[in-house]
Amino acid sequence: MEKVCVLTTASEQETRAVALKLVTLLGTGDVLALEGDLGAGKTTFAKGIAEGLAIEEEVDSPTFTIIKEYEGTLPLYHMDVYRLDGFEELGLEEYFYGDGICLVEWASRVEAWLPEETLWLRFSVRGDGTREIAFYAGHSRWESICKELGIG
Repeated sequence: MEKVCVLTTASEQETRAVALKLVTLLGTGDVLALEGDLGAGKTTFAKGIAEGLAIEEEVDSPTFTIIKEYEGTLPLYHMDVYRLDGFEELGLEEYFYGDGICLVEWASRVEAWLPEETLWLRFSVRGDGTREIAFYAGHSRWESICKELGIG
């Protein structure tokens, strides 16, 4: 898996704007793996994806529920697998190959079960407080999406 592109955001609004732009290029069955420390911007990004899907419900981290489902122009499946044990029993693979978009926080914990075409986003906080979002993928489709976002 190689780094496709990197961008920097200086505020929550900018992080959400990236997600809003990206969601216009996503479709049924897309899986985004979100990695990064607490407070790095993963849930803020998820809120932008939800906004782009016209989801009116408040989006927050599904830390204790593992998955939250939202209905919008496409279904959004927002997962936090940090505390997950026994992945196989939960049937989360059905979401990965389902009819919506999946956001998986702490995705490296379930990497073996994720589709090969998963787009990995690593969120980090720089010393000056800005956020870096690095896109990683093993599929050429994501390279063209980064170019369409103007960051490739």
